[in-house]
Amino acid sequence: PAYLAAASRLGAMIAGDGLRLVYGGGGVGLMGAAATAAHEAGGRVLGIIPEFLTSHERPLTTVETIIVQSMHQRKMMMFEESDAFAILPGGIGTLEEVIELLSWRRLALHAKPIVFYNPDNFYDRLFDLFQQFIDEKLIPPEFAETWRAVESIEDVLGAIRDMPTGAFMTPPGMEHVT
Repeated sequence: PAYLAAASRLGAMIAGDGLRLVYGGGGVGLMGAAATAAHEAGGRVLGIIPEFLTSHERPLTTVETIIVQSMHQRKMMMFEESDAFAILPGGIGTLEEVIELLSWRRLALHAKPIVFYNPDNFYDRLFDLFQQFIDEKLIPPEFAETWRAVESIEDVLGAIRDMPTGAFMTPPGMEHVT
């Protein structure tokens, strides 16, 4: 229930700031709570969902929703339509999507802000794993600068605004590739 309440607050804050919420298109769970709250607060909302998930995740009929054919299309369209990413507590799908965003950031494919909402240290074990990758020199220390974590949902938008954009992490050996 606390995660649902936080997702609703974030949706309302996004609308209150005149931003558009781009989300996975479902009307259930945290994404549904955020989208419903954003819409009810007068915000612009875009849902993107693959057809095979429409019966399970029940898209909202009150917001603009694009139905695509695959998860790959969904993720690419969400990426293209978004200027930043707020990561709330989630399961394996959330983990898969955030790892892809971080990988693309590492490969210099984007410089969009990525902010984790980390209530009660929800993501700390993932952050510990990232630190292990750094400690074992599997990724550079600069990787830790590609995302932020906040403990309060009220801090998500500020953290997004405070993150530097426009600078890419150039993978080693690719400094001269254009």
